[in-house]
Amino acid sequence: MSDFSLQDTVFMQEALRLARKGLGHTSPNPLVGAVVVREGEIVGRGFHPEAGQPHAEIYALEEAGELALDGELFVTLEPCNHQGKTPPCTEAIIRSGIRRVVIGTPDPNPGVVGRGAERLREAGIRVEIGLLEEECSRLNEAWNKFITTGRPFVTLKAAASLDGRIATRTGHSQWITNEKSRHYVHQIRAAHDAILIGIGTLLKDNPRLTARRPGQEPLSPYRIVLDSLLRTPLDSLIFGPDGREKMLLATRQHDEKKLAPYRDLVKEILILPTNDLGQIDFPALMRELAARNITSVLIEGGSEINGSALDNRIVDKICFFYAPILIGGRGSLGMISGQGVETIDLAARVRNISIRHFDDDLCLEGYLDYDDAGNGPRAATP
Repeated sequence: MSDFSLQDTVFMQEALRLARKGLGHTSPNPLVGAVVVREGEIVGRGFHPEAGQPHAEIYALEEAGELALDGELFVTLEPCNHQGKTPPCTEAIIRSGIRRVVIGTPDPNPGVVGRGAERLREAGIRVEIGLLEEECSRLNEAWNKFITTGRPFVTLKAAASLDGRIATRTGHSQWITNEKSRHYVHQIRAAHDAILIGIGTLLKDNPRLTARRPGQEPLSPYRIVLDSLLRTPLDSLIFGPDGREKMLLATRQHDEKKLAPYRDLVKEILILPTNDLGQIDFPALMRELAARNITSVLIEGGSEINGSALDNRIVDKICFFYAPILIGGRGSLGMISGQGVETIDLAARVRNISIRHFDDDLCLEGYLDYDDAGNGPRAATP
């Protein structure tokens, strides 16, 4: 591990700040930021704005121009050394005359990991890896999973009272959390490729599932509805004016007469197998979404969808909001239903928990980890 200076850390923090500017725009590419430094001063900044556009290093080098000669490059992700939609970044770095490259995290892609750093070293450039590695890796947690496993990163979001209820015994649920919490939810939506709900949530709430904070409207993700029996009303708000581009309907129905009314309302109808309970098969759904380059999914369903997702071990991260209220009631809804586990030792533990406050509301975020068989928790890692 290299000994990085405080100044090095400041430069990588700036690269991270720049990388976040691409949030919601770059998928299925990662978020990347870069700065070029000459004699202790930043002379070039860049970030990857969207898939198909130049990478962060190229923008930073272009801004730096001749000042890049004998300078340093700080970049959150290992530069690419392969030809994709854009030329290899390593060659541009070599041509610029950069003498030192500091990398936040290696490229996790099994097919290319380490090759960018190796190419730079072959050219005589000093390369150091691992500065703010955890922050740089978490920045691309969805892309990291997608590129290494071929499956989307799944976040389960729920809002509940302190006693874990998401609705009263009469089904009333709006609004449990405060306005600041709901604003943050729109930020979370904008950062995901898709939002998923079940037919129960759609029939009860008739949601739009868009990112509605000012400036985030173009970042509204795909909307996915699980509707085994095709009960979705044709005038549902979820279709919206962009339904043909942003709406996916997952069902088990094969009857074309039932499917026909939805054809003009959605981008695609996914006809999927079901499990023993007659529910849409989650693993099959995740495979179909990955095939469409959907790298991240936010589940905003009800108790049954939440439980089914956890039963199928597809959830990577939880984002649970708790309001300072107590609902109670034998018939009120809990956050998670489904089959659950038979014994405590089979429960998936949540690791790396963080808590933030939105006035009196609490938001708990953490990560789930399972063993290779999917039967229980893997040992927690820092």
